[in-house]
Amino acid sequence: MRIAYLDAFSGVSGDMTVGALLDLGLPLDLVRAAIDVLGLSGVAVHAERVERNGIAATKFHVRVHGQHPDPPGGHHHGAHGHRAYRDVRALLAGSALAPPVRERALAIFARLAAAEGHAHGVAVEQVTFHEVGALDAIVDVVASALGFTHLGVERIYASALPLGGGMVQTAHGRLPVPGPAVTALVEGRPVRFEDGASELVTPTGAAIVAALAETDPVPEMRVGAVGYGAGDRVLADRPNLLRIVLGEPVVPTAADEIVVLEATVDDTSPELWEHVIERLLEAGAKDAFLEPAVMKKSRPGVTLRVLAAPADRDRLAGIVFAETSTIGLRWAPWRRIVLPRETRVVETEYGAVTVKVARAPDGTENVAPEFEECRRLARSRGVALKLVYQAAVTAARR
Repeated sequence: MRIAYLDAFSGVSGDMTVGALLDLGLPLDLVRAAIDVLGLSGVAVHAERVERNGIAATKFHVRVHGQHPDPPGGHHHGAHGHRAYRDVRALLAGSALAPPVRERALAIFARLAAAEGHAHGVAVEQVTFHEVGALDAIVDVVASALGFTHLGVERIYASALPLGGGMVQTAHGRLPVPGPAVTALVEGRPVRFEDGASELVTPTGAAIVAALAETDPVPEMRVGAVGYGAGDRVLADRPNLLRIVLGEPVVPTAADEIVVLEATVDDTSPELWEHVIERLLEAGAKDAFLEPAVMKKSRPGVTLRVLAAPADRDRLAGIVFAETSTIGLRWAPWRRIVLPRETRVVETEYGAVTVKVARAPDGTENVAPEFEECRRLARSRGVALKLVYQAAVTAARR
């Protein structure tokens, strides 16, 4: 699985995001083709190599009827391309963009509409994108969605966002930085107020992060490629760049100490073993199971093996002595390698099933539905147990 990390040490904007994706290998011709698909007449894009504080980067430019949409020092998307949210949504939803690109772009604009509506106190359907509904913002959003899709990115993460400070000129007049829409878009995410002396996070950039990036911290990863996207302005305190890091997640494995208790028994009734194992598991054993054994005089028997935390050794040994006929136990310290795991409840056509999911270092997921829940559903629905089991595995992998 490929992941992307947006290292927004200088904030994030739409053009910086596209620039970094171009730097990572997104062909500019694909962006131009998407503009043609949307029928955005009068829009032209190009990219150039620039340097910021000694770091080579890609600067993405959008021109609308030959003009730069944003004058120096402002992000007001002034007198061109104002569109209602419903019009932007209809444009994207009815387009021939690839479904993953279209869905990502729609998700970004949906977050923008909600933030703008909240900021201005209007219903979402009545929102007009004064700040971000212009043609250049549509290009930035679609090109960003296209870039992540083209590069095979499945999950996106972002650093804490520096929100800057000061004032910015908008279609509504001068507003404090961060603006109301940006403030709404970064809810639930780590941010740094008063980091920077100007606007560092634009509404478009904040919406890309809000719609596409996970809220969890970036996992450990193996870095595969790094791209830099440049902003327009030259900042005094930092390079005006967005760094996007592509890589594969490293699934950490944990090692822990356990003890193993063993007893080989040939004179305990087989009927008792189910009860013995249930008691051990209920008492906190990490696992307990039986193995067939051939004992002295060729008598058939079993080896009971119990895996336990070191602190539970004596307590679990007491259960074995109380519930079985053994008069001795062997024990030894062991070490385990343990995959990270989680428990989920998934919905199937037969009902809800609890599943345990563990992820291997190569990203493969091992899914184990709770057997008793599957059996209960199979009986109540009058279907084969294996059908319920398979449905739970399929639902978990989705």
